[in-house]
Amino acid sequence: MNRATPASSSSGLPATSAHAAVEVEALAKSFGETVALDGVSFAVDKGEIFGVIGPDGAGKTTLFRLLTTLLLPDAGSARVLGLDVVADLWEIRARVGYMPGRFSLYPDLSVSENLDFFASVFGTTVAEHYDLIAPIYRQIEPFRDRRAGALSGGMKQKLALSCALVHSPDLLFLDEPTTGVDAVSRREFWDLLDDLRAGGLTIVVSTPYMDEASRCDRVALIQAGRILAVDAPAAIVERYPYPILAVSADDRYRLIQALRRHPDALTVYPFGDRLHYTDARREADPSQLTDEIRRLLHDEGFSRIVVEPIAANIEDSFMALMGAPVGADPVRGVQAQPPSNNPPARGDARDTVS
Repeated sequence: MNRATPASSSSGLPATSAHAAVEVEALAKSFGETVALDGVSFAVDKGEIFGVIGPDGAGKTTLFRLLTTLLLPDAGSARVLGLDVVADLWEIRARVGYMPGRFSLYPDLSVSENLDFFASVFGTTVAEHYDLIAPIYRQIEPFRDRRAGALSGGMKQKLALSCALVHSPDLLFLDEPTTGVDAVSRREFWDLLDDLRAGGLTIVVSTPYMDEASRCDRVALIQAGRILAVDAPAAIVERYPYPILAVSADDRYRLIQALRRHPDALTVYPFGDRLHYTDARREADPSQLTDEIRRLLHDEGFSRIVVEPIAANIEDSFMALMGAPVGADPVRGVQAQPPSNNPPARGDARDTVS
């Protein structure tokens, strides 16, 4: 997908702050002893889809609640559409749309009743801004008399997005909008976001799904309340400095152990039906490395061995960044401590801070 990506500095701030829809500087928030956000800084340019990518518990929801004026920061500052999130909360609320991670509409009201209610909250009507929501709402309009609680996951998602857009906001915040829906609905939802962005709407969206990063103009990778990197997804991936092989064989568990015992193994992670083996020798020739690993596995007695060099993806980059010491960036070529060989799983239960 070809998009004009806004220029940015190494800090993730746009080259010209006058073009920023969101500006965050050293923002911090804790809940008791739990640090949810640890001095994060970045900016979102007007007219882009900006993704906040990270696992559950990384701080995404806390960040969104701060930017939509539902929480007060402990330190730092943030401006949304040029307005301060503490001093100008009422003006911000009138100009942004927010779709929280959990379905938060009224389950006992019908589809049309929910939409009418949210329009009335903002002092408008569905008819006044129908053209904006029509591409989305038309897909569920045949069910306008059905209770919202009886809708499928994909239909609930479209209703929630319609309600967030019914007042024609200047900026849209979407907190994990595709969580819990099927792959087809996820793809359709991102297609809708592309259409909204093409119409000039700025969108800030969070997701735990790394594959959705490619649908964004730029992303902020976040983990444990810290921003690991901010850039276009392709730019983050291109800076990954290590050779990677995709490996499969007959005994998956034994294969993981054998690869991790290799003296030059940096990381070994499961990716679908294959393993991603990252070698610590940055200048290693991929074809020679492929032959080396294939011989190793043959000598270890494996069968159905498949080894091939591959390009890094955004998840490989995220794993490398997670293993870097504070202040270092291995995808920029700074030597990092090897990360743990146990990648974070996307848990079924949500953490208290997310």
